[in-house]
Amino acid sequence: MPKEQEKSNIEIGQIKSREITEEMKDSYIDYAMSVIVSRALPDVRDGLKPVQRRILYAMYGLGLNHTAKFRKSAAVTGEVLGKYHPHGDIAVYDALARMAQDFTLRYPLVQGQGNFGCFTKDTKIRLVDGRDLTFGELIKETKQRRKNYTFTFNPEKEKIEIAEIKKPRLTRKKERILEITLDNDEKIKCTLDHRFMLRNGSYKEAKLLMPEDSLMPLNEKLLSEINNYNNHKIIKIKILQKREDVYDLTTEPWHNFALTAGVFVHNSVDGDPPAAQRYTEARLSKVGEETLKDIGRDTVNFQDNYDGTRKEPIVLPSPLPQLLLNGSLGIAVGMATNIPPHNLSEVCQALIYLVDRPKVTTEDLFQFIKGPDFPGGGTIYGKKDIIFAYSQGKGPIVVRGKAEIKEKEKSSQSEIVISEIPFQVQKSSLIEQFAKLVQDKKIQGVKDIRDESDKEGMRIVIDIQRDAYPQKILNRIYKFTDLQRTFHLNMLALVDGIQPKVLSLVDVLSYFINHRKEVITRRTKYDLERARERAHILEGLHKCLSKIDAVIKLIKSSKNREEAQKNLMKKFRLTAIQAIAILETKLASLAKLERKKIEEELLEIEVKIKKLTTILKSPKKIEEVLKKELEEIKENFGDERRTKVYNQEIGEIAEEDLIPQEETIITLTQGGYIKRINPVAYKLQRRGGKGILGMKTLGDDIIEHFLLAQTHDNLFFFTDSGKVFRTLAYEIPEGTRVARGRGILNFLEISPEEKVLSLLTIGKEDIDLGIKNLLMVTKNGIIKKTALREFKNVRRSGLIAINLRKDDFLKKVAESAGQNEIILVTQNGQSIRFREKEIREMGRPASGIRGIRLKKGDEVIGMDVIKLKGKKFLASESKSQKPEIKSQKPEIKKYLLVVAENGYGKRTNLTEYKLQGRGGSGIKTAKVTPKTGKIVFSIVLSGEEEDLIVISQRGQVIRAKVSEIPVISRATQGVKIMRLDQSDRVASAMCI
Repeated sequence: MPKEQEKSNIEIGQIKSREITEEMKDSYIDYAMSVIVSRALPDVRDGLKPVQRRILYAMYGLGLNHTAKFRKSAAVTGEVLGKYHPHGDIAVYDALARMAQDFTLRYPLVQGQGNFGCFTKDTKIRLVDGRDLTFGELIKETKQRRKNYTFTFNPEKEKIEIAEIKKPRLTRKKERILEITLDNDEKIKCTLDHRFMLRNGSYKEAKLLMPEDSLMPLNEKLLSEINNYNNHKIIKIKILQKREDVYDLTTEPWHNFALTAGVFVHNSVDGDPPAAQRYTEARLSKVGEETLKDIGRDTVNFQDNYDGTRKEPIVLPSPLPQLLLNGSLGIAVGMATNIPPHNLSEVCQALIYLVDRPKVTTEDLFQFIKGPDFPGGGTIYGKKDIIFAYSQGKGPIVVRGKAEIKEKEKSSQSEIVISEIPFQVQKSSLIEQFAKLVQDKKIQGVKDIRDESDKEGMRIVIDIQRDAYPQKILNRIYKFTDLQRTFHLNMLALVDGIQPKVLSLVDVLSYFINHRKEVITRRTKYDLERARERAHILEGLHKCLSKIDAVIKLIKSSKNREEAQKNLMKKFRLTAIQAIAILETKLASLAKLERKKIEEELLEIEVKIKKLTTILKSPKKIEEVLKKELEEIKENFGDERRTKVYNQEIGEIAEEDLIPQEETIITLTQGGYIKRINPVAYKLQRRGGKGILGMKTLGDDIIEHFLLAQTHDNLFFFTDSGKVFRTLAYEIPEGTRVARGRGILNFLEISPEEKVLSLLTIGKEDIDLGIKNLLMVTKNGIIKKTALREFKNVRRSGLIAINLRKDDFLKKVAESAGQNEIILVTQNGQSIRFREKEIREMGRPASGIRGIRLKKGDEVIGMDVIKLKGKKFLASESKSQKPEIKSQKPEIKKYLLVVAENGYGKRTNLTEYKLQGRGGSGIKTAKVTPKTGKIVFSIVLSGEEEDLIVISQRGQVIRAKVSEIPVISRATQGVKIMRLDQSDRVASAMCI
């Protein structure tokens, strides 16, 4: 464009040439700043966004304090739109509703009432058992813990199904009622906003229904006749004069139910939006009213509203630190804020501390503020990470709901009870996530999921199947659902009303303190000015009332008011204000008592002026006023923390993280049934008894393996093929004392033909370190040592552990550090003790070397490691050994305990077992006779074990004190430990 033309265009004001990039840049910046400052971000001083501030100020202008009568939300929305906020009514109403939600705000600023549509108490619901119950009758039966079921319409399959009736309840009182008459002469009374299902599956509010509208019928035959619109039509609708209390219930997942009138209606559901603003009502809460305290005392600046017809506050005085108390969530242009709610008592304590010590760190303030305090409770983890996030103004905070595993009364089944959920998580959405996990088989063992929430609080119940492990299910729920989620803290707020800034905890509190100091200073100046004005008037009154006769005479002699004013000013040296006050004084004030009151008020005002002047002159005094007000706020509004804080961090959830490390007993039958049980299930008895039933066996199945473990231990299963399999102890379902258990094929990819010959428990730390060895002994006396590190990665399909020779199988596996001694015991009562060093380390595929030479018909039944500590002592020597061979004496006395198959047992001091060379025949350890039966179990006792638990092949268990078993010599039979049936035998034993 020629310059002359451009100049001409500019002169006549029509066109201005500009680069499009510059125009877009400036326009975008203007738009962005408008969103940031005028809509999305809160002010650090009062913690409010503009729309929230305007709503509160408009309600203040309408006189809707916390004691006022409720007004329709539409009236509030109209006031805000007409005077302060020229945007959409939906945005204003949503903000108003949010400020009334006690599950969103820790301290709601608005009190609201009215939500979903409901029915009168006498409305009847059709039940699947053929009964028709009113809401009142349903509530009564629910209190008696009786479950009822109704019909629900599945819109996806266009089919009628059955749903449980949950939470029949009173929802609202004294509501306007609408009566609907159907063509079947049935009448339905409900609120104007209740939703009815039409024939096409959509919903329509009651007040919008029209005559001839056809409702969804409770009749499968009618459903199949798609074009049949001649039934269940609306005949008449009328609004009743009498108001009534209304009721509702919940059904899932389709959220509709059948009335006796033969139609389907919607029910209330978590996550539904509030009812239309013309049906809900609101007023300021006590906390909301407090936010506006002193706004009429020149405490804050005002600005023109959008059309310049009135003024609105730039910020509210807000004695409460709203930005932290209720938090804020906002998305601006290129930035966002996400501040959680906090506990008022904690924040007030931190503010008082900060007033006295301005140069503190965030960590110092955490002696008061523990972290977020969410309305719905829950727990937060990782105190160090939380402190770091608050120091930087941003960072992740891990939040979990409150879940407990409980045993059902009169049942061995467990249930998971969830009573708190994380902030901003919808209960209905969470339950859907649980159901989807079950459906997708990401969690197994769930029997039922129920929502039992009521007026008493939240209660989601997950029923667990008898053979499932509830802690494992809970871990997976934490991992795959919003029962655990990360809250991303981002404390972004406007500083000075225009500058967005990420603030630390100290910054937020410091800005609030500065704001309150300014409010207190301005309020004090205002009060001082008003006090001086009043004192000025009182001084004039006092001066004239002492000469009241002269004053009256002067006024009477004056022609008019203006002359009287001038005469008073001249004669008594009054100002114009004082003279006007005298002229406006009522005759009643001339009484002697009234004159005394004026004198007393003047004295009080003078004291007040002095006090206010002192406060203004001293910053310390202003701080004292601030601290006093914070103490009063804490006293009036403070409450207990709802969200618990744990110091430990939780990263990626491993299934073992929440499983307690405790002792457990593992039993495995010859038929492959395994279970886990708490040792306390076996009560202590005296030796020689019959014991109690420890496990039910089926047919010829007998118990073969019985060992003690920790829940976090690795269980190694060694089979007759020489392979080893591994699983975690807690993955074996915990059963009752008499339960048979579950098939081992459910846990291991083991062939049905393979037989487990030995079980071993190893701690996770030992596997990770890999400095220990595994010792393996076969029934034929072959022993082998392999480094434990070679078993670190056992595949699901197993791993070769030993190359077994013909007609031999693995009998026992033990863990050792390499510097100990080994003792082997046979079923015919022989034993041998030798050094572990005599066994060289071999690879997994090796067969091993001879540990003991066996006589015909004998076999090894046990191997134990003798751990050496303390001073050396000279052991008994065999003729084949050199005199210099010495053994180390254990720190405490040790014994070898043996148990025979007929229930006999004994203890023998280990000093009676001489040290020999590996591969010999050994020495006698017990006298084996037909009465005792063969030896089936041996263990080295260090004195730390207290109880012996013996289990028979038929599942009988006895638990007795080890101290009751006598210490006797090697070549003896022992004493009766357990009384057995004629056909039963001891299978195994353990010491705990």
